Amino acid sequence: QGPLVESGGGSVQAGGSLRLSCRVPGYKNERYCVGWFRQSPGREREGIASIDSHGSTDYANSVKDRFTISRDSAENTVYLQMDSLQPDDTAMYSCGAEHEPVVCSGMVLGMGYARYWGQGTQVNVSS
Repeated sequence: QGPLVESGGGSVQAGGSLRLSCRVPGYKNERYCVGWFRQSPGREREGIASIDSHGSTDYANSVKDRFTISRDSAENTVYLQMDSLQPDDTAMYSCGAEHEPVVCSGMVLGMGYARYWGQGTQVNVSS
């Protein structure tokens, strides 16, 4: 298992959109739970979206109906489409993964945990 690699962060005005990508080595051949997490200064890391090996997804209340997690298994990539961004969404966003079987939603959203991590990508939302 190599490191995960995120991309797609940047700066956007409130109401705008960004799409983050997370390349997960070996994703198409193995069963992974993958999550997106974020952390801003003074706050604890927050798991915000999860997708399990069956494609089932779950979201934190803070991003539900605004963010969408999806995957392209052939490309070993998991995405996070972020719409209607607000200044409070400003944070370092990271993806994390763990081999299944795990309770994916519980691991990501409940515990904020993953075994494998990327380096993170910064998202800044201005008002």
